Amino acid sequence: LMREDAEQRRHDLRELFNGLRYVIRYGIAWRAMPNDLPPWSAVYQQSRRWMEAGCFEMLVSDLRAVLRMASGRQPEPTAAILDSRTLRSTPESGPRAGYDGAKRKRGSKLHMAVDTLGHLLALHVTPANRDDRAEVGRLAAAIQEATDESVELAYVDQGYTGPKPDEAARTHGIALEVVKLPEAKRGFVLLPRRWVVERSFAWATRCRRLVKDYERYASTLASLHVVAFACFMLRNAAILAHGA
Repeated sequence: LMREDAEQRRHDLRELFNGLRYVIRYGIAWRAMPNDLPPWSAVYQQSRRWMEAGCFEMLVSDLRAVLRMASGRQPEPTAAILDSRTLRSTPESGPRAGYDGAKRKRGSKLHMAVDTLGHLLALHVTPANRDDRAEVGRLAAAIQEATDESVELAYVDQGYTGPKPDEAARTHGIALEVVKLPEAKRGFVLLPRRWVVERSFAWATRCRRLVKDYERYASTLASLHVVAFACFMLRNAAILAHGA
């Protein structure tokens, strides 16, 4: 990351960040950057620097603690909610796509964990044919790394049943609790705890760039989701600051 007074720096960092936000929010190609923002190449290069340095992961971690304390909770959560979402592939992401038989989609699967307020804890991307249960161990390890091993319980849906995901989570000190559908289900049912992660997925769909998998690399898709959640949480923090 270059210093503010570096000779190579020609554009304001805030304007570069605005360009990144514009790409994610409105789903444009990098080369379609509006003329009132810095050149697309400058926005892209600085965005790659930020993402590769893990700046937004650190920002999300700090904002999560601030927002939790503002709501009267401990800085680090003790419970999480896990789920996945399948994104349709595009010509750019097609070579690494898989077919999700349950959703009848070819694309990528976003595996995500949030706290009980819907704030991001961890995420990663796999081909859509990857079983959710096989990703529990990786997701649990990322959760504990992000929270200093404070999480003890994770709520999941019936797609995570079985001894293997339960054992994978317990290896990292997390107990899985499966939230089941009522036997007499008719129409839409709001499941306790589980609805929180669905709301977080809905937040992400406000960003047109995240509605499908437009990225050539899975790591880029994951990073753009982190940036989007950082922006959501920055907005909430600004509302709190304005109210104070």
